[in-house]
Amino acid sequence: MESGGRPSLGQFILLGTSSVVTAVLYSVYRQKAQVAQELKGAKRIHLGEDLKNILSEAPGKCVPYAVIEGAVRSVKETLNSQFVENCKGVIQRLTLQEHKMVWNRTTHLWNDYSKIIHQRTNTVPFDLVPHEDGVAVAVRVLKPLDSQDLGLETVYEKFHPSIQSFTDVIGHYISGERPKGIQETEEMLKVGATLTGVGELVLDNNSVRLQPPKQGMQYYLSSQDFESLLQRQDSSVRLWKVLTLVFGFATCAALFFLLRRHYLQRQERRRLQQMENEFREHEAQLLSRAKPEERESLKSACVVCLSSFKSCVFLECGHVCSCAECYRALPEPKRCPICRQAITRVIPLYNS
Repeated sequence: MESGGRPSLGQFILLGTSSVVTAVLYSVYRQKAQVAQELKGAKRIHLGEDLKNILSEAPGKCVPYAVIEGAVRSVKETLNSQFVENCKGVIQRLTLQEHKMVWNRTTHLWNDYSKIIHQRTNTVPFDLVPHEDGVAVAVRVLKPLDSQDLGLETVYEKFHPSIQSFTDVIGHYISGERPKGIQETEEMLKVGATLTGVGELVLDNNSVRLQPPKQGMQYYLSSQDFESLLQRQDSSVRLWKVLTLVFGFATCAALFFLLRRHYLQRQERRRLQQMENEFREHEAQLLSRAKPEERESLKSACVVCLSSFKSCVFLECGHVCSCAECYRALPEPKRCPICRQAITRVIPLYNS
């Protein structure tokens, strides 16, 4: 703290930053907890012959948030993998990612850096159908790219290292960037893969659709089963909760530390003010009782021991109030007994 007992600018910045981080973490935690709670409240519906009956009896022929599991089946054509034979799917994502080393001027180290330089996603209409044969029911999946967890499988991955000449290497060291290569990846949602869909289930013109919810809830198309999806959401909620509690505790500790320091500084100022008042009262009593010829010597007496003469000038405050012996006996860091300002220099005082 500063000499006046107020928190310093650095302490204010620390407390403010900790408070902001705690607020942000709490906001994220609340969002994650709400998503997990909504996911737990989703209605699980079996993909079977009675699906249309269930939806026709529902209000508006719609279940606002439902869970349904089935196998992926293309409606018409399928997408063929560009690199793997006999690999067919309904969603295909091709990605080119650049990898390089970048010189950090602050840490003076080479750091890995990567960025996507090209990505293309192809889709075709597809349904979710039961795993059992002979069940004539299908759920059309709409807007699959809007889902939070698209269960794509990596079917091809290859790294193409960059070929550099000697002059290229010198140029890259000078520029602070060293290319490592390009990583090529193909991901697909294969035909026949098991998919868990969480969204709005609607019956429209004797066809069933799974689409993004209209009430701001999350839309999922995951390769995991529903229980695993719930466990992952719960783990995420616990992680953000722990982070919020840790930073919240740190913020409370910092606030308690500042308030305690402020309280102790205030108590110290009150104690010193009381001591100064007592000293002035005691000095006034001595002067009133002393004989006229003794009053001048009392005015020149050390305020600490009241026996020796004042022989020190304290800087930077300029008070003359102590003898040399009492100055040396002051505790570190030495402060003026009158104003409590730090003593930076002492000038001897000689009385003629």
